[in-house]
Amino acid sequence: MDRELDDRKIRILNAIIQTYLDTGEPVGSRTISRFSDLKLSSATIRNEMSDLEEMGYIFSPHTSAGRIPTDKGYRFYVDGLMKSRTDEVVKQNEIMVRKVDQLEQVLKQVVRLLAANTNYASMITSPHNMRNRLKFIQLSRVDARQILAVMMLDGSIVKHRVLNIEEDIPNEDIVKLNLLMNTFLQGRTLQEINMELIGQLKRQAEPHTKTVSDLLDLVIEVIQEEDDTEIYTSGTTNLLKYPELGDREKTEKLLSTLEEKQGLEKLIGSGSEESDDKESGGIQVYIGSETPVQTMQDCSVVTATYELEEGVQGTIGIIGPKRMDYKKVVSNLENAMNQLDVIFKNNKVAGDDDKGEDESPGP
Repeated sequence: MDRELDDRKIRILNAIIQTYLDTGEPVGSRTISRFSDLKLSSATIRNEMSDLEEMGYIFSPHTSAGRIPTDKGYRFYVDGLMKSRTDEVVKQNEIMVRKVDQLEQVLKQVVRLLAANTNYASMITSPHNMRNRLKFIQLSRVDARQILAVMMLDGSIVKHRVLNIEEDIPNEDIVKLNLLMNTFLQGRTLQEINMELIGQLKRQAEPHTKTVSDLLDLVIEVIQEEDDTEIYTSGTTNLLKYPELGDREKTEKLLSTLEEKQGLEKLIGSGSEESDDKESGGIQVYIGSETPVQTMQDCSVVTATYELEEGVQGTIGIIGPKRMDYKKVVSNLENAMNQLDVIFKNNKVAGDDDKGEDESPGP
């Protein structure tokens, strides 16, 4: 804030500018005292307006008592708006990052308990959005030639990307670009980011059109991403307890698949496609060759799909020998899904409070 303005002057200046933006007419002290929450007398407001005029924030276009903003006044007002908006976005991002961290801890706890309770291997994926929408973007300088873009999608999914740029953009311009990107892109799906909107955004971003174009490419890339789902596994060594899985070469490949998570996306995709099966209650069972992952075809795999919110889903799975205790496995999966549902519905991970940090969900 400008040091020469105290809080009362700032509130009066903002009231003048907001009123002038609404009416287009010079604003007098009586109008300000009547239509604002300042609770000051007209005489006090006149004195403050006189000071603001001397400071160059407002002026009188003619002999009437009304005032309108100067360029300096507009600049102060707009900078204040942008700072407020940026502070809000930063705060939202900090909250979302904290929630994502909490969600990750819950998922890791669930997968550990599933492995311990069943004596098989288990896996769980982070939720991914079936209809990705950008909720907001936060830009900040890393150095003279790099910008950090933090993007949050529906489902509290946060992505970080560093963009290399070809120009040295001042900090104040980064703030403006941040406001501009959010104004045009906030709440939009990929389909809604059309050529007309992109053209308008680039025109208003001049002279930083190239940087904005690169940022747009980054946003589109993040929205389109489907391969970046985190997969957590536990209990892989439990599979060594079963003689029928004792073939050394096959077991090494199976453990490698589970530990390196390579190929598990086939299982995730397969489970998601069939998750609407009403009769199975969302539980899918793959026995031997039915399993879409080649290294698991000596095993049975049971999966379920949990839902964070509408369109935001993840997969839970248990891998074991074909002679696994199917009743126990299905029961543990159902319990895990119920626990996740309770946490999500009560907003303890995905919502606005932080009371779920110490929760220990288990099947």
